[in-house]
Amino acid sequence: MGKEVLNLLKLEAALDLRQRAAWGGMLLYVVSAVYVCHLAMKDALAGTAWNALFWIILLFAAFNALARSFQREDQGRQLYLYTMVHPRSVVLARALYNALTMAVLSLLSLLFYALFLGDEPLSRADLLQFVLAVVLGGIGFAAVLTLISAIAARAGNGIGLMAILGFPVILPMLLAVMRASQLALQGAPWSDAGLLFLALAALDVVTITLAWLLFPYLWRD
Repeated sequence: MGKEVLNLLKLEAALDLRQRAAWGGMLLYVVSAVYVCHLAMKDALAGTAWNALFWIILLFAAFNALARSFQREDQGRQLYLYTMVHPRSVVLARALYNALTMAVLSLLSLLFYALFLGDEPLSRADLLQFVLAVVLGGIGFAAVLTLISAIAARAGNGIGLMAILGFPVILPMLLAVMRASQLALQGAPWSDAGLLFLALAALDVVTITLAWLLFPYLWRD
C-alpha cells in the first residue's frame, strides 16, 4: 500500500503541475480576501479580532482549495483508479497531499495577512506556538474537507453539499485552533497550550483514520 500511496502522491503533484492555474487561483483568493480586509479595517484590528479574521479567511480558503479534491476526475479516471489501486490508498494519498497543500497555503496566508494587516499582534506572541497552530489547523481543515469532499462527490452535488456538511463538522476544530492561536498570541507558556495542541493533533489523526476506514464504502458505490 505504501508504494500505491507514493505513486498516487506523484500523480496528484503531476496533475497540479499540469493545472498551475489552480494554485494561482488559491493564492489569488487569499490575497484578494486579505486585501479587501485591509481596505475595510485598516489598523483597527486588535489581537483577538486579528486572530479571528485570519482563521475566517483561512477557513474559506480551505473550502475553495479542497472542493476540487474529488471533483476533477471523470468517470473514466475513477474507474481506472478503482481497478488499479486500493480505495484506502486513494483517500490516504489525497489526505496527505491536501494536508501538505493546506500547510503551505496556511503559511502563505499568514505571510500575506501580516504584510497587509500588520504583524503587531505577533510582536507579543510565542511565534513558534502560533505557527504550529496555523500548520495543525491547516492540516486539520484538509483532513476534514477531504472526507467531506469525497462524500459530496459520490452524492453527485459536490460544492453545495460540501458546504452544507463541512461547516458543522469543521466547527469544533475551528474553535480549538482559534483558542490555541489566541493563547499563542498572548504568549502563554507551553504548559497552558500543550493540551490544545495535543487535541488538535489527535483530531487530525482521528479524522484521517475515519476517512481511511469509511472511504472504501463510498468508493464501492
